[in-house]
Amino acid sequence: MRRSVAVRLSALLATGALAAATGMALSTSTASAATGGVTGYATQNGGTTGGAGGQTVRATTGTAIHQALCSRASSSTPIVIQVEGTINHGNTAKVSGDSCSTAAGVIELKQISNVTIVGVGNGAVFDQLGIHIRDSSNIIIQNVTIRNVKKSGSPTSNGGDAIGMESGVRNVWVDHATLEASGGESEGYDGLFDMKDNTQYVTLSYSILRNSGRGGLIGSSESDTSNGYVTFHHNLYENIDSRTPLLRGGISHIYNNHYKNLNESGINSRAGARAKVDNNYFEDSKDVLGTFYTDQAGYWQVSGNIFDNVTWSEREGDNNPAGPNPTSNTSVGIPYAYTLDAANCVPSMVSQTAGANKGLKVSDGSCTPQTPDPTDPDPTDPDPTDPDPTDPPTGTNLSIGAGADGSSKASGTSYGNVVDGSTSTYWSPSGSTGSVSVKWGSATTVSKINIREASGSGAVGSYRVINHDTGAVLASGSGTGVISFSATSLKKITFEITSASGTPRIAEFETYAG
Repeated sequence: MRRSVAVRLSALLATGALAAATGMALSTSTASAATGGVTGYATQNGGTTGGAGGQTVRATTGTAIHQALCSRASSSTPIVIQVEGTINHGNTAKVSGDSCSTAAGVIELKQISNVTIVGVGNGAVFDQLGIHIRDSSNIIIQNVTIRNVKKSGSPTSNGGDAIGMESGVRNVWVDHATLEASGGESEGYDGLFDMKDNTQYVTLSYSILRNSGRGGLIGSSESDTSNGYVTFHHNLYENIDSRTPLLRGGISHIYNNHYKNLNESGINSRAGARAKVDNNYFEDSKDVLGTFYTDQAGYWQVSGNIFDNVTWSEREGDNNPAGPNPTSNTSVGIPYAYTLDAANCVPSMVSQTAGANKGLKVSDGSCTPQTPDPTDPDPTDPDPTDPDPTDPPTGTNLSIGAGADGSSKASGTSYGNVVDGSTSTYWSPSGSTGSVSVKWGSATTVSKINIREASGSGAVGSYRVINHDTGAVLASGSGTGVISFSATSLKKITFEITSASGTPRIAEFETYAG
C-alpha cells in the first residue's frame, strides 16, 4: 500500500511546528567549522578543507554570503563564511565580481573553490532557498538547516533541491545539516541532496533528511553514470518516499545510517552502481534496498544491517528488492579508514548527533557521542583578520583636509563628517548598507585605515575596502577598527558596508601611509 509523504507529514511535523511557533531551538551552542573532521570519500582526491586558512567573515543575509564570495582576491581564495539567522528570497540578491558568479534566489557556489559555509550562534536557516554547487571544488557546508525548497509553485529555488551539485563538482563535505521539505513532487518539491553530471568525492555525514518524496540521487538519468565516490554515514532518513539515495553508476559507501518510515523504496542501486551497505538500521519501512523502476541492475555488498519491521514486495518486472534477507552480489573496496558503530546503537547515536545545532557531536565507534575539538578559531574569539580597534595606527591621518563622497547618506548626515577629525559628527547610509570614500587631488599611498563608529542604532557587519581607481578589493572582513592591506597608491579609497545591524554611523574614516 502506497503511503504518501504528504499524508504522513502533519503528525511528524507537530513537534517541529511547536518549536517554530515558540522560537525554541534544540540548541543554541555556537559551532565552528571542524574541517579536520572530514570523513569518507571527501578525504580522497587531495582531501576537502573548504576555506581553512582563509579569512573568516560573518553573514546574516544571502546577499552578504554572495558579497563575501565576490570580495575575495580570486575565485579560489580560501574563505570561511559564518552564517547566522534566516536566509530567504527577500535578502538574497545577485552580487557581481571577478571571483564569483551568483544569482538571486539561490546561494550560488559556481566556478569557485575553497569555501566553508557554517552556521553559528543561534543557527542558520535557509528558508525556501537552496544551495547550488556547480563546476566547483573543495566546499564544506556545515551546521545549517535548509527547508522547503520548491521547483514549482512560489517561490522556487535551485530546481527544488535543498543542496544540488552538478557539472564537474569535486570534493564536497556536507555535515550536521538538516534538509527537509513538506511533501513530494505534487506539492512542488524535488530532491534533498542531488548529485549529477560528473560530481565526485562527496561525503554527507551526521545530517537529517526528512519529510520529502525524494531523498536524493547520484546521476540524473541511466546515462549519467560519471558520478560517484560518495559516502553517507550517521544520517537520519525519515518519512521519505524513495531515493535514500538513488544510485546510477559509480561507487557509494553507506554506513551507520538510520532509516525510518521509507514509504515506497530506499537505497535504489541501478545502472551498474555498486554500494557498500554496512551496519545501518532500517525501521518501519518498505523495500529498503534493491533495484527499482528500471531493468538496468545495480549491485550491493551488505553486512551488519538490522531490518526492524521492514516489508518486502515480490520481485517482478522492474521491481527487484534485495530482501527479505539481503545478500551481497558484488564486492566494494573502500580506500579510507573508518570505524563502525554497532547497528543496534545507530538509532540512539544518530538521534544525538545528526542535524544542525547539535554541537557537531560525532561518533568514534564506541556508541557514545563525542564532541570534537574545532580546528578553526571559535566564532566567539576575535578573528585575527578582522579589524583590531585596540591597535591604533601611528603617523599622520591623511584624511584631514581630503575630500569625501559616497553612494548615499541618511538625512542630516554628511560625507565630510568622516574626514573632519571629530567623532561627534558622522555619516550614515540611507539604509543598512552603502559606501563612503576619501579622495585626494593626486595619488596618495595608503596601507592602513581606521574606521571609527559613533554609537547609535546600528553597527557595521561585513565590509569591503576598495581602490576606487581600479575597483580592486584591498580588504574585506567584519566589524570596524584598524584595517591593514598592502601599500597602494590611489586617488580615492572606498569603505563599502555590505551588511549591518540597523543603520551604522561612521564618525571617522582615517587613512594612513603606514
